[in-house]
Amino acid sequence: MALKQFKSESKRLLDLMINSIYTHHEIFLRELISNASDAIDKLYYHALQGGDTGLNRSDFAITLQADKDARTLTISDNGCGMTKEELDNNLGVIANSGSLKFKNENEKQEDIDIIGQFGVGFYSAFMVSDDVTVKSRAYGSDEAYCWHSKGAEGYSITSCKKEDGHGTTIILHLKDDTEDEKFSEYLDQYRLQSLVKKYSDYIRYPIRMMMHKSRLKDGTGKDGKEPEWETVDEMETLNSMVPLWHKKKNEVTDEEYDNFYREKFMDWQAPLKVIRTSTEGTATYDALLFIPSQAPMDYYSRDFEKGLQLYASGVLIMEKCPDLLPDCFSFVKGVVDSQDLSLNISREMLQHDRQLKLIESRLEKKIKSELASMLQNDREKYETFYKNFGLQLKFGVYADYGAKKELLQDLLMFVSSHEDKLTTLGEYVSRMKEDQKDIYYACGDSLTHIQQLPQTELLRDKGYEILYLTDNVDEFALRMLGSYQEKTFKNISSDDLDLGTEEEKKETEQKVEENKDLLNFMKDSLDGKVKAVVLSQRLKSHPVCISTEGAVTLEMEKVLNAMPGNEKVTAQRVLEINVNHPIFRRLQSLYEGDKAKVKEYTQLLYTQAMLIEGFPVEDPVAYTNKICELMVGE
Repeated sequence: MALKQFKSESKRLLDLMINSIYTHHEIFLRELISNASDAIDKLYYHALQGGDTGLNRSDFAITLQADKDARTLTISDNGCGMTKEELDNNLGVIANSGSLKFKNENEKQEDIDIIGQFGVGFYSAFMVSDDVTVKSRAYGSDEAYCWHSKGAEGYSITSCKKEDGHGTTIILHLKDDTEDEKFSEYLDQYRLQSLVKKYSDYIRYPIRMMMHKSRLKDGTGKDGKEPEWETVDEMETLNSMVPLWHKKKNEVTDEEYDNFYREKFMDWQAPLKVIRTSTEGTATYDALLFIPSQAPMDYYSRDFEKGLQLYASGVLIMEKCPDLLPDCFSFVKGVVDSQDLSLNISREMLQHDRQLKLIESRLEKKIKSELASMLQNDREKYETFYKNFGLQLKFGVYADYGAKKELLQDLLMFVSSHEDKLTTLGEYVSRMKEDQKDIYYACGDSLTHIQQLPQTELLRDKGYEILYLTDNVDEFALRMLGSYQEKTFKNISSDDLDLGTEEEKKETEQKVEENKDLLNFMKDSLDGKVKAVVLSQRLKSHPVCISTEGAVTLEMEKVLNAMPGNEKVTAQRVLEINVNHPIFRRLQSLYEGDKAKVKEYTQLLYTQAMLIEGFPVEDPVAYTNKICELMVGE
């Protein structure tokens, strides 16, 4: 029989199908199984409408069969099948989707969940095969027809026999292996099994395949007998069919959730939290989300890829869809299954559309709500979560110019001087003194270091609580927040701490005036390292400390200068002297007769203050020599 020619535009599209549209060749099996599922759905819905009670869902199945010797892979279904005209229209014209037509004709019919939309999925078979045969018999017909093609040159349709009843059988003759492509892998039963589990595990009908298995022969391996093995063929169902997120919550056990999570996301630990949510309406979807018990090894590295598994009507579309999660919640793992997403023609990726943004927005709110509930009702579990992923929440506050700060601010926690435990910003504010306007915080490499800072002594004596910030991003996050419940954040090393009484301020102003020349001399002695030397109102037992003016603090200077490629920044340092310390009285007495010694002591005091802040000594040799001179009474 002479070949019928594809239309010219179909030839071009077929070439695209084989060479361009699909990223991964393995997708072909997903497409053919999805088409088989659609064919069964069509028959089932027509039977319901026509009152045909002789068909039950349990009667339907999709079957795979691999023949390594013949290099053929066969995919069969007992769905609606196709007439000669339908074979010609559906397979002879590329991008003519019979499934989409059926869906449009039955818009009012509930529970129609047809997967195919574009009419191109069938042609993905030509990515892996050089000869495709389709045998099909329409339901209710005695005639069967065979569609056959070797590619773009054309196709033929002839009458044939189909002994196994209505439905469609597709026979692919796989291409020869090359150096780059091993097409014979699609004849391996375990490879086929893994592809079904990956892409089509939740197709609603059983996907079956004859599996060759080894088993111990009966009566061997016991009572001292040598074990003997035999190979048997068993028909096995490869897919789960009903996903956990479609089952009622009271029908799923914690163990089932744990096993699903461990297997799906390759984690040896059970999840810390399971979140189920579903929505109908503008964006219809089901989601099953998990918060891991521990951060992955690569979580805070550039190698980590965020994203949820995305399914369209139970068929895997993307292994990791990043657009479904905001960066601040990138630790969440899970699946989203939706009928409403606009997919590209290959169904391998999403078009960026309104439905996608709606799902992302609703998942964001749901995750925030579940974390807030955990914080309120299971503090111990939340603190476990926060130790693993709290850093990501703080990055989320700072990122994108604070776009997510209102979403995240109530989830933040910091260790505070109140019992040296983690506390939320809300808890801090609830304990503030009546006249307290600011939320005080201190930065350092460790809690021990912060607790020993001279600036903390007066605040603790006055009963003010201090937040201890030990992560690099902490101060940037608080600066981005700006305030919380109308309380501003203030670094205890800021120059405008303003803790003294009016009487104390007047007394300090008087002493500044009396010692103006000494303070200016000390400033000049530091050769531009400080903007000023001042008498401190915040020091009690310590002789000196460093404070800063302006937006950049000492801790921010450390962090910014540690980043590669950035221009070096310097905070505007202020050396504060404790006017009530014996050191200051010594400086006063030396200033009258030995200014050189005042200069040396000023430099020593500055170095000590910088050491307390965690900065290295600029000239360790000169510093140690000067200490030695002092020790021998120079």
